[in-house]
Amino acid sequence: MGKSKDILFTERQNQLAKMAKALAHPARIAILEYLIKKGTCVCGDIVDELPLSQSTISQHLKAMKDANIIKGEVDGVYTCYCIDATQCANMLGSLRNIFTCC
Repeated sequence: MGKSKDILFTERQNQLAKMAKALAHPARIAILEYLIKKGTCVCGDIVDELPLSQSTISQHLKAMKDANIIKGEVDGVYTCYCIDATQCANMLGSLRNIFTCC
């Protein structure tokens, strides 16, 4: 969806769509599960865990960070990533609201 169409939808709808799109890849689900299990980690930890290159994992982390699913904090030459619990709870609540009518 182009930027010009964003104004046709609510902020919540746009944010939820952005988060859903950022999770729409099995590698990102695997990264999310790993971060939940570990609590926090550096990109190198994920590279050791998943069968993907460092650059590929970095791209996935960036997409999830841009969608506010995860947070990254620079610690020297490393970036430590963790789940943004508040944003993920908001996403879960929004999804529950959508599916309550079913």
